[in-house]
Amino acid sequence: MNAGHELVEQVYAAKTDTEAADSLIRQYMGFIRAETAKYIHRAPVEGQDEELSIVLLAFYEAILGYEKNRGAFLSYASRGIRSRIIDYYRKEKKHTKVTSLHEPVQDEDNETWKINLLENPENEIDKSHHISATRDEIQEYEKTLQEFGISFSDVSDNCPRQKRTLQACRRVLSAARENPELLDELLRTKKLPMAALSEKSKTDKKTMERHRKYLVAILLAFTNGYEIIRGHLYHLTGKRENSDT
Repeated sequence: MNAGHELVEQVYAAKTDTEAADSLIRQYMGFIRAETAKYIHRAPVEGQDEELSIVLLAFYEAILGYEKNRGAFLSYASRGIRSRIIDYYRKEKKHTKVTSLHEPVQDEDNETWKINLLENPENEIDKSHHISATRDEIQEYEKTLQEFGISFSDVSDNCPRQKRTLQACRRVLSAARENPELLDELLRTKKLPMAALSEKSKTDKKTMERHRKYLVAILLAFTNGYEIIRGHLYHLTGKRENSDT
């Protein structure tokens, strides 16, 4: 079982099993502390920093609310944590500088300034979170690909370059997503079920074999909920389709 899929299984188990939830939280205390440090700009101190308790609670809420179609779990948890922190700073009239911006913070408007900064989609902390979430998802996805003998360069080299071929690959992907048992077979055997996909998508096996690594990579992105990766892959194929028209 790949690392990303294993984490998803752990999260689903933790939804209904408090011991499993406690175990998962202990396993990811490093992540929880790192998320807290993003806002207080130092290592959190247990029993002293309320933010640590807020982040821990948000992590548990992420376990309860997570579904596979919401992207990689840690990215999903990070978004939930950020939302909780914003709520906390709204309610509490205390201020801990939460960004690395160089502008001075002044007088009683500190709290409003901080909340606006967190909510502004163009601010530095939001960019930092997006970069962090992207990096985490890429690392997780790379490990998953490696288990299938695929590298990022393989995916790039194996992308369809002609409109007709791209359309054929999309038929294969649609057929796989409409038949979950084929995705399960891919995960179980680490092999693309060529015969079944060829029949269901009406696509030649030779075309599928030429773009096997690309097809596997896309299907893994959907199977494991890599939301950011999925967007990048679609963007890549979309640009190629436009360039061929």
